[in-house]
Amino acid sequence: VQLQASGGGLVQAGGSLRLSCDASGRTFSSYSMAWFRQTPGKEREFVAAVSRSGSSTNYAPSVEGRFTISRDNAKNTVYLQMNSLKPEDTAVYYCAAGSWPTSRVSAYNYWGQGTQVTVSS
Repeated sequence: VQLQASGGGLVQAGGSLRLSCDASGRTFSSYSMAWFRQTPGKEREFVAAVSRSGSSTNYAPSVEGRFTISRDNAKNTVYLQMNSLKPEDTAVYYCAAGSWPTSRVSAYNYWGQGTQVTVSS
């Protein structure tokens, strides 16, 4: 599966952004999907994951209550709605596809190219 992330940009603290990740292929619904983020010099960090059907989600404590992950299997797309953004949310955000909605980077086989999110104070 090939993944294409979009929707990043510059936003003020307290604002919102919605990221999208479009997947190619007919097997999108067979993958759990996740969002990770990374800043220069740091390891890739788990943000959120959603199960194949969308019925189960998993969030990092730092984004719980502010971010919402969802998916539309008919459109082969996964979303990350980000509200109440903080400067520390600034990062390149990556979408990923894997077998389980886990927080482990190594569990994901397919990665998108990343989209930059910058939150100004």
